[in-house]
Amino acid sequence: MTRASNTQGGRVTLDKEGLPVWLDPVVHAAETVAPRQLSRFLPPEDGAGRQSAVLVLFGEGERGPELLLMERASSLRSHAGQPSFPGGALDPEDGDPQGEGPLRAALREAEEETGLDPSGVQLFGVLPKLYIPVSGFVVTPVLGWWRVPSPVGVVDPKETARVFTVPVADLAHPDNRATAVHPRGHRGPAFLVESALVWGFTAGVIDRLLHFAGWERPWDRDRQVPLDWQA
Repeated sequence: MTRASNTQGGRVTLDKEGLPVWLDPVVHAAETVAPRQLSRFLPPEDGAGRQSAVLVLFGEGERGPELLLMERASSLRSHAGQPSFPGGALDPEDGDPQGEGPLRAALREAEEETGLDPSGVQLFGVLPKLYIPVSGFVVTPVLGWWRVPSPVGVVDPKETARVFTVPVADLAHPDNRATAVHPRGHRGPAFLVESALVWGFTAGVIDRLLHFAGWERPWDRDRQVPLDWQA
C-alpha cells in the first residue's frame, strides 16, 4: 500500500498510521462525533440530495498546523467569491457514495481546483454526511493529512479566484472569530483570515473541528459581521 496516496489495488482507502501527534484529537473526533453535533442540517431521510464531498486537508507550515482553502471565482452563479474547502459532486465513476466514492471525489476535485498532487495526501477519516439546503448537496467532509506537500494554485480562473492556506492558530484566535449575519437573518460562525471572510458550511465545519479537537479558544459570539465584510 502506498500510504501517501491511500490507494490499494485501484481502491482508495483510509489510513491512520504515521500521522503527526497533533492530529490525534481530529482522528478521535472523526471516530466519535455524532451528526447532530456537527449541524442541524442533515441529509433528507428520503435519500434526496446530490452526493458530494470536500477535502479538509491539514498540512504543517512555518507556523504549525494549517488548512487548505480556496476562494471561488466571483463570476460563478452560486457561492461566488466564497472561501471553501476544495470539493464537488460525485461522478458516476467515483463509485459507492456510502463507500469510497466521497474519498475519490474529494481527491479528484481538489486536484482539479487547486492542482495539488493527490499522491501526497493521506486520507485518514470522514465526518458524518451533512446537508446544504440552499443547494441540495449532501456533503461528506473527507479528512486528509498533506504528508508530501505539493505546489497549489488557481487551475481554472473561471472556477477559482485563489488558493491559500490558513494556520489553525489563526482560525482559533479570538480576534479572527465572529458571527456572520446573512441578509435573511441566518447567523453562523465566521472567520476573518487571509483577507477573507470564511462563513457558511465551511466555517461551520471548521468551528466544530476546533471545538471537538480541543483547539477552540473563548471568543466574542456577540461580534457580528455582514457577508460583504472586507478586510
